[in-house]
Amino acid sequence: MTGRLTRVVLDSETMGRLSPLQEADRAQAVTDLEVENEFSPVARPDAQSVLHLSIQDGRLVFDIRDEADAPICAVLLAMGPFKMLIKDYQMLLDSYAGAIAEGREAKIQAIDMGRRGLHNEGAELMRERLAGKVNIDFPTARRLFTLVCALHQKP
Repeated sequence: MTGRLTRVVLDSETMGRLSPLQEADRAQAVTDLEVENEFSPVARPDAQSVLHLSIQDGRLVFDIRDEADAPICAVLLAMGPFKMLIKDYQMLLDSYAGAIAEGREAKIQAIDMGRRGLHNEGAELMRERLAGKVNIDFPTARRLFTLVCALHQKP
């Protein structure tokens, strides 16, 4: 793959209020994506892309544009396959925040291990759903799953 993301823009209108932990995860995912990623739209595999990511009408929208903001392609994915993973991920984040507040190191480590597992499942699902439309590597898929979870939070 030679294509990559140069910038990621989240639709702030569809994103709800995030907890400090969710906001930190979101910010880290965006920063990591902008530094290192493999993201190649099948329509233009060598493109340096800007991704506008949103949820509209129950669909995950990948509005992929070039650096001059001209459309390359749009990929719409049903949210249904992601919803249970997102719900489970949110529950783990809530538990993680509680364990941090209680200072329970063993519980924090156990929850973090579960969180990484769900993240991996979300990344695999992301790669499956984008197959044939956008080629991405596993770390990029993990970061995109984090952003989808942030977008899915209700205001």
